[in-house]
Formats: sequence, C-alpha cells, structure tokens
Amino acid sequence: MIADVTNHTFKPSSAYHYFELVEKDAHSNELLARFSSKAWGSGSRQIEQFEKITGQRFGNNIQVLVQVRVGFHGVYGLQLQLIAIDPRFTLGLIEQQKQATLDRLVAENPGFITRKGEDYFTKNKSLSLNRVIQTIAVISSGSSAGLQDFIHTLRSNGFGYRFRIDEYHTEVQGDSNAVAFRNKLVSIYNSGTGYDAIVITRGGGAQTDLLIFDNYLIGQAIARIPIPVITGIGHQKNTTIADLMAHTATRTPTQSAEFIIAHNRRFEEELLRIQKAVIIRSQQLCSLHGRTLTQIQTRISHQSRDLLNTWKDRLRAARQTTLQNTQSILYDRKTSLRLLSNLGELKTRYLKNQEGHLAHCKALIRLASPANTLRRGFALVKFDGRIVARGEDIPVGGKISVLLHDQELGAIINKKTAYDGRDPDI
Repeated sequence: MIADVTNHTFKPSSAYHYFELVEKDAHSNELLARFSSKAWGSGSRQIEQFEKITGQRFGNNIQVLVQVRVGFHGVYGLQLQLIAIDPRFTLGLIEQQKQATLDRLVAENPGFITRKGEDYFTKNKSLSLNRVIQTIAVISSGSSAGLQDFIHTLRSNGFGYRFRIDEYHTEVQGDSNAVAFRNKLVSIYNSGTGYDAIVITRGGGAQTDLLIFDNYLIGQAIARIPIPVITGIGHQKNTTIADLMAHTATRTPTQSAEFIIAHNRRFEEELLRIQKAVIIRSQQLCSLHGRTLTQIQTRISHQSRDLLNTWKDRLRAARQTTLQNTQSILYDRKTSLRLLSNLGELKTRYLKNQEGHLAHCKALIRLASPANTLRRGFALVKFDGRIVARGEDIPVGGKISVLLHDQELGAIINKKTAYDGRDPDI
C-alpha cells in the first residue's frame, strides 16, 4: 500500500517503531483511511535498510510504499504490521518533485537558467571567481557543526592565508524556512560588502532534512545572485537543486574550505612559477650576456684610466695657468692700490681748481646781471608790459616804459628812425 507516515515514535531499546499509515486521495488530498501500525524484528530491519538506501530517516510526513500484515488485537483493535518497505518508491517520489522544480526554474527564469542535456547552466556558474578568495559570507545555522568545521579548516590552513568570514545564520532545515533562507542571500547582496564568494554549509542529515535545498525560491536566488556561490551541504549521495544552481558544489563544509584554500594556492603557485621563470630567464640572460658585460667592464676600466690621466694633465696645466694669472692679477691690484694712495692729494688739488673756476663763473654772472648792465648806462624798454628789443614791435604814438638804473620813465613814440647799430659818438 502507498501511505503517508504520521505520529511516528521509536524505542531503541526494543527496536520497535510505532506509527500511523494514512491514505489520501491522489487528486483531492482528502483523507481516506488511517491505520495504527508498528514494526519490529524483520520489519524494523527493513526500516533500517530503507534509511541506509534513501539517506533519510523513517519518520513523519514521508510517503512510502509498504507491505503490511493485517492483525487484530482485542484491546488495541485493528493494527497493521510492516513486513517490507520499498526505498525505490520514496526515492522516486522525491526525485519527481525535484525534477518538477527544475523544469519550473528553467521555464520561469530564461537568461538565468538553461539546460543542455543533463547539465544546468546558470548566471551564477558563469561568474569568474576572483583570483584570491578572501572575503566570504557563510549561510548556516548558528549551531551547525559543519560551520565550525568550515571555519576551522580555513583558519588552520598550512599556507598562512587569512580570511574574513561573515556569518549569516538561518534555519537550514524544513521547507517552511525557504523564504528566510532566500532573504539571507538578498541581505548579503544588499550589504554592499565586496564578498568574493558565498558559502552555504550544513552538517549533513537525512534526505528529508535537505529538502529545503530543493526549494524553488532558494534555487532561483542562487542562480541569479551575482556573487559566486559554493555549496557544502554535507551529503554524500544525492545532488540538491542548490548544488545544481551554484557556481561550485562540494560535498561537505570541510571540502568547501579545502576548495577555497586550493583555489588560492593555485594563484600563489602561479605567482611562484612566474617568479621562478623570471629568475631563470634573468640567469640565462646574465649568462648569455656575461662576456659582453665583461668586455664592457674592461673597456670602461681602460677608458676611465685614460680619462683620469688626461684630466690629470689638464689639471696640472690649469693649476700652472691659475698661479700665473693670480700673480698677474695681484700685481695689477697692487699698482691700483698705489694709485689710490695718491687719491687724497689729487682730490685736494682738484677741489681747489674747481673753487677757482666757480669764483670766475660767479664774477661773470654778476657782470652779466641786468642790475650791473643798467648801472653801466644801458636801459630796458617795455611795451604793453613786456620787454621789447626791436623798434618795429612798437608803433608810432605807442606808450612805452624806459627802465634805468634808478628810475622808470614813461614816454610816447613820436617818430621812428632806422639804426644800423653804429653810433658815431661812441
């Protein structure tokens, strides 16, 4: 029969399972029947084998295909005893739901998710990892042992790499927590921090515990987010939708840390290879051009010696010339000093000569002054308030003033006679 398991309890001491098997209508999901059931002995071993094959615990809210034996008890009434359980049915049902979600993701997210054959290609997968992964956002539950394994592996790496790890805690179990999980991815993107990668970790568990990672919203968010996502969910058998959408999928949190360390190590090894190549090439070039360098060194040494000898000779000649020129300059300066010592006498003589010249000039100026000129019998004629020297500037009948040594005379011109400058009386 096909039924859902509810109200499951397990007693490890006796290996007894008590549960109910519920039948529902496949279309309306209406409850058709509910049976009290149990398993022990071979039935309990069947359940144990089921858990090993499917990777999930036998418990509530899973649908199973079981073979049962009907029994009746006077006290407990009708009961079903589990004889066998088919793990392939449960695995197939989960896989059908997963495939339906994948088909929906491809159909509703063109440009972000495509499928080629059995492979899925997402926008996240197309991102290039930074050459060095150092700043990391981790999504995990706060009490996850897998998170601690991840952090311990990163920080105890043997290469001395240092990491910034920001923890974003949320529930990583149960389909009802998918929205909160998706919102953590959005928070990381909106934080403004330049994360090199987002790591999703979980410490493993049954397959039903991992169903959250097959959720549509989480798969869509991982495929679209523009930060490379690395998964280390802790499962060994199956691949979740989160793994298929992520940039890189690893099996465990420890493997996620090892992947990051190996990625950084590849970059360091590349740098070391380049460094080694540069050293080798430098040595080759030095060896190749060693002879040329030696020849250049020898030539430089010889030319330096020749130049030094040449400049020594020039310096000797310059020294001799300097000595001679210095003696000549000193002699000239001594002569000048002797001449300067006679400067006082020359100055006195020069000043006396100039004083005599000034006295002569003063005498000439006095003789030529208007006052002395008038004393000698000369006169000045003014017409219209100004001194005139030509008779043609004064008309007949014009009033003039005649300036003598001690008087100013007024006169009127009665006539004018031409005069050639000669006076027979003088």
